[in-house]
Amino acid sequence: MSAGRLLKRPERRAALIAAAARAFARGGFAATGLDEVATEAGISRVLIYRHFESKAELYEAVLADVSDRLRVATGHPDHLTPGSLEALVAAAQQDPDGFRLFFRQSGREPEFRRHADELRQAMKATAEPYLRDAISDPQRLQWATELIPTIAVEGVMAWLDAGQPEPDAAAARITQVIAAAVTAISG
Repeated sequence: MSAGRLLKRPERRAALIAAAARAFARGGFAATGLDEVATEAGISRVLIYRHFESKAELYEAVLADVSDRLRVATGHPDHLTPGSLEALVAAAQQDPDGFRLFFRQSGREPEFRRHADELRQAMKATAEPYLRDAISDPQRLQWATELIPTIAVEGVMAWLDAGQPEPDAAAARITQVIAAAVTAISG
C-alpha cells in the first residue's frame, strides 16, 4: 500500500484485492488467514473488515477481479480471437499470483471452483467452432474441445512456474503445442 498518504476507498479496496491475491495464491483460501492478508497489504486486520464482511467475501472479490481482467484482456466471451492466447499470456505475466490463484487454487476449492469452471466452459465453447474445421469425428471433436483450453491454461501456468522464459515467444510456443494436439487428435 502507499506509505505516507491515505488512499481513497476505491483505491484501498483495489490495493486490498491485489494484496489478497498474492496472499491467497501462496496457500489458497483455507490455509490463508486474514492476518496474512493484512500483513501482505501493510494494514491492520480491522481495515479489511471495513471493506469486506468476511474472508470468503474478500476471496470472492479477488476471484471476480481476476476473472474480469482475464475476460477484458482476452476479449472473452464474444470476441475471442487467435490473439486471445497472447492476451492470456500477457495477463498472466502482469498478475501471475492472480492467474495462479484463479486457475490453480480456486479449482481445488469446491465452494469457489465455479469461477475457473465458467471461464474454462467459455474457452471450450470458443474453441469448438475452430476445431470443427479440423476435426470431423464428433467424439474426437469433444475430446479436443475439452483438451485445448486445458493445454492453454496449463501451458501458461507451466510457463509462469518456469520463470517466464522467452516472454515474447510464450504464446507462439503454446500455440504450437495446441496445433500438435489438434493434429494428433484429428489424425
